[in-house]
Amino acid sequence: MSAQEFAARLRGRERIVGYWSVIDSPVSTEWLAHVGWDYIALDLQHGLIGYSGMVAGLTAIDASGSTVGMIRVESNDPTPIGRALDAGAAGVIVPLVNTADEAARAVASATYPPTGVRSYGPMRSQLRIGPTPAEANRDTVVVVMIETPQGLANVEEICAVPGLDGVYVGPSDLRLAVGGAHPNDPSVDDEFEAAVERVREAAAAAGIAAGIHTPDGSVAARRLAEGYTFATVASDLTHLKAASAAHLKAATGD
Repeated sequence: MSAQEFAARLRGRERIVGYWSVIDSPVSTEWLAHVGWDYIALDLQHGLIGYSGMVAGLTAIDASGSTVGMIRVESNDPTPIGRALDAGAAGVIVPLVNTADEAARAVASATYPPTGVRSYGPMRSQLRIGPTPAEANRDTVVVVMIETPQGLANVEEICAVPGLDGVYVGPSDLRLAVGGAHPNDPSVDDEFEAAVERVREAAAAAGIAAGIHTPDGSVAARRLAEGYTFATVASDLTHLKAASAAHLKAATGD
């Protein structure tokens, strides 16, 4: 799938399923890209990936010819957003967006003038996206995260920002935002589910994509059935630990 096809599918609110990567291991990322995920998101905010790892990871993903690379950037700032896109990301996921103005800033950071402020220097991205600014603006995806009390309170206004392609629920922070004592606190299940529904409905009303991070494929399927249009599954690090632990248990009987 090309970046152009991915952008069209995401904006068309088609069902898309991706995977999350936090490990700076291009070889394992390349293997994951051949599994058949629509996208793999490299986590530059909380993951163990630096700039060179991001470039290598995107190159490994592109080698599959069927999966695109997304980047969860460190912050809502033109520099990390521009660097991710210059490195060849099909789009960015921008964390901790609280207001419509902040969402508009993310869109501006990801697009060239006259609509945005992205500086021209597509070091690797011109091989796949662009190279003209108009083409890059057309084919680059911008998604912002809804994961704070302010972001949830302003989600309808955020979803209405021109040029924004989608919103993405960070469930750990969102559960904390609705009063949870920790990211898996069951005492706020009702409040959390109401927040998840509110984000989904706000995106649907605005006609943009609604995404969510999930711990496994079954939860991803449930969220997609509920009306989310894209979902990311788990992460390579958590699956590595789980698979290793399962084999150890099988070998020892403990």
